[in-house]
Amino acid sequence: MNDFITIKGARENNLKNISLTLPKNKLIVMTGLSGSGKTSLAFDTIYEEGRRRYVESLSAYARQFLGNMEKPDVDLIEGLSPAISIDQKTTSNNPRSTVGTVTEIYDYVRLLYARVGIPYCPVHGIEITSQTIEEMTNRILEYPLAKVMIMAPVVRGEKGTHAKIIEQLKKEGYTRIRVNKIDYQLDEEIILEKTKRYDIEVVIDRIVVKEGIRSRLYDSIETATKIASGLMIAKINEEEVLFSEHFSCPHCGFQVSKLEPRLFSFNSPFGACPDCSGLGFTRKIDVNLLIPKPELSIMGGVLDKYANTESIYLQQVIQACKAMGIDIHKPFNQLTPAEQNTILYGTKKVLHFTFQSKSSEMVHDQKKSYEGVIKSLERRYIETTSRFIHEWIETMMNDTPCERCGGKRLSDEALSVKIEDKSIYDITKLSILHLLDWVNQLSLSKHDLEIASPIIKEIKTRLNFLMNVGLDYLSLSRSSGSLSGGEAQRIRLATQIGSRLTGVMYVLDEPSIGLHQRDNLRLINTLKEMRDLGNTMIVVEHDMEMIEHSDYVVDIGPGAGIHGGEVIFSGTPDELRKSENSLTGDYLTGRKSIPIPSKRRIASRGYISIKGARQNNLKNVNVQIPIGLFTCVTGVSGSGKSSLVNEVLFKGLTNLLTKRTEVAGLCDSIEGYKGFDKIIDIDQSPIGRTPRSNPATYTGVFDEIRDLFSRTNEAKLRGYDKGRFSFNVKGGRCEQCQGDGVNKIEMHFMPDIYVVCEACHGKRYNQETLQVKYKGKSIADVLEMTIEDSVEFFQHLPKIYTKLKTIHDVGLGYIKLGQSSTTLSGGEAQRVKLASELYRRITEKSIYILDEPTTGLHSHDIVNLVNVLQNITDNGATVVVIEHNLDVIKVADHLIDLGPEGGDRGGQILAFGTPEEIAAIKESHTGQYLAKTLAANK
Repeated sequence: MNDFITIKGARENNLKNISLTLPKNKLIVMTGLSGSGKTSLAFDTIYEEGRRRYVESLSAYARQFLGNMEKPDVDLIEGLSPAISIDQKTTSNNPRSTVGTVTEIYDYVRLLYARVGIPYCPVHGIEITSQTIEEMTNRILEYPLAKVMIMAPVVRGEKGTHAKIIEQLKKEGYTRIRVNKIDYQLDEEIILEKTKRYDIEVVIDRIVVKEGIRSRLYDSIETATKIASGLMIAKINEEEVLFSEHFSCPHCGFQVSKLEPRLFSFNSPFGACPDCSGLGFTRKIDVNLLIPKPELSIMGGVLDKYANTESIYLQQVIQACKAMGIDIHKPFNQLTPAEQNTILYGTKKVLHFTFQSKSSEMVHDQKKSYEGVIKSLERRYIETTSRFIHEWIETMMNDTPCERCGGKRLSDEALSVKIEDKSIYDITKLSILHLLDWVNQLSLSKHDLEIASPIIKEIKTRLNFLMNVGLDYLSLSRSSGSLSGGEAQRIRLATQIGSRLTGVMYVLDEPSIGLHQRDNLRLINTLKEMRDLGNTMIVVEHDMEMIEHSDYVVDIGPGAGIHGGEVIFSGTPDELRKSENSLTGDYLTGRKSIPIPSKRRIASRGYISIKGARQNNLKNVNVQIPIGLFTCVTGVSGSGKSSLVNEVLFKGLTNLLTKRTEVAGLCDSIEGYKGFDKIIDIDQSPIGRTPRSNPATYTGVFDEIRDLFSRTNEAKLRGYDKGRFSFNVKGGRCEQCQGDGVNKIEMHFMPDIYVVCEACHGKRYNQETLQVKYKGKSIADVLEMTIEDSVEFFQHLPKIYTKLKTIHDVGLGYIKLGQSSTTLSGGEAQRVKLASELYRRITEKSIYILDEPTTGLHSHDIVNLVNVLQNITDNGATVVVIEHNLDVIKVADHLIDLGPEGGDRGGQILAFGTPEEIAAIKESHTGQYLAKTLAANK
């Protein structure tokens, strides 16, 4: 048996023909500086070759849908196992996807409720039980002299042609049928068309309740329940009452159909809330977004987002207001609620409107009711086929909880079923930790326990997997689109543990991202557990604790980009400590470290005060952020850091400092901000979602470069202007790929791939444009340069040089100027954004907000990042950083530590002050680890 993976001649991206032997069934960490080539080796070479070989093993029929996968640039790889990639780019933005559905735990929870759940009437609060035919008969007999029509539902909630059912009913002597509550004769031809979908009910009997009718009534009900499998409908004096041998309230008739797992699925029409179709929210016009300045009048521009003064839509509003006696010169917020409601939602009263066409002098007279601004927008949103109109209206829309289900996604019937007084929604809102406690403490009858035991075992096993990867603060109802890259990756990791596969090669991309040091060891133990099943774990990682606990380390370097791509070291962690050539070894042993500032800045310019912050799990906290200091917000995963900084602080300040109307986090007030005029949020979202976007376009340096090319003699002779050198417009670009340089190939159930354009060979431009050169290089050649090379190439052009130097200074010298945004990691995208702000003037009126900027950074790269952040602060700006990395935390001026735990056990301010002050607080998990770090750096 081959116990090794052998790689020979790997040259993908910047790899320099490397050869390497990796032990199988071990925890292998690949590390090195950012851009050194570790991802090229782990993902682009090893994983891609494993995936390619899997595709080649499929039938020719299957491969025709997948296309030919290009072989990585490597001479030979032997000993490969089936490969599974667990990266950070697979988070689903589908609003129907939740933590519960992704992990499949919700499937088991649905099964549990279907098997041992008990339905309760939401009106009377009593347990719903089945009704006997005797009870149904007695109930109807309570209506003396009532006209009763007894019906049996034959088909309910299903689609399809039901001709066979109808023919069978004819044979049994039935003559009438109801479809969607309308009576038909069974011999009508139309019935075949009408019964293609929805409900079909057979009319069993029509009687008048009177003395002596009991026997006939009993027989009719018995017949109806047999045909309808226990369900019967009685129409009593035009009022429809449902009866069921299964579950139905004897007082109000509230009925729950047979308990099946699909009843509890918000992705199924049987369980979803009928109003929101299981989404939990409806997209509606938000008055605050429609009318950002309610202090203005109709004539003063309060409805500028809706229509301009010349628009027929605004003319309609004005004429309606005049007809209804509403003052169009009065500020909107001073109108009465009734007047505001009329403007927004219209009136049924018929009014006379007169409109003059712009294109002619023709006058149009109309008599109609006034629709209202919001009703008009909602109608146009549904009716229009214009993408522009859709996007425009969406700027005034917001997701609001469904009025019917209140965001619970499920139907009343599903929510009425409970286990120990909790509906399925109640338990999916619990944190993983509390849900596990609830499952462990379930007290079921002997009969129910026998049924539920295997289900409960599966639920507990999977919940424990999530606990072990540090996600105990999440809930099953949490939308997967709201998860960070690290959280999504660890959820996939937990799901893979549940699959119990063996003989697999897993490739992971920094699974420790977003994880507090306190939870790191649990993640490491999880990876070791997967290894012990007989799997090979290849982890791209910078975390020193992960490196120390690994079986084998591969250090790629020595530098980044063209200066990397070599194997600096491969061996055990103990051997790495002795290596004198490895930067990783230097930081692992402490031979190198990031120095602690000899003096920390003191708050002398006051504070930004947040009062009563209660977004998500924040517990009405008051926070003071010192102005002009470098502040780190810390705490275990899920403690409330993002809620405080991104939701409350950033969005709240954005609304106060700009004209934007963000849906900000809940708080009582934000004070002390009036000295600021600029807020810069530098997160890890992509700088663009297509290959067209790149660092050059995002930072704006490409405008200067295009202008430079347009001033060359060749360009002037040809009459080329600046636009000729843009790959976003016709003229100079390659039209076959429309300036992308690649063509997108949809791969159906596998990720889409991009193949190099055959016309321009990835250069983006046509031949004529490429003939224009500056210092011997075409515009395409410049885009292919690394940032490091371009800094030298443009060193005598200050405008271009300054912008490129800032990108280089944040540790991105190895990326290409025209590198596609789709190939940048979240950390790289964040540093591009940081660079685009750095060449602008930094002032005391600026506040910078960063969310885990150390993502993807080696300890040696963090030195550059820290220098940049300190420089911004030295220029008088205020810096607020969410961070887990102790090398950044230890150099901050001020810390705000949240906790004590994640989820509903967090959301409190544990401590604030200097790193030394936090390190002295035993209740702080951050403080405990920080104390060790500070002691080691003395």
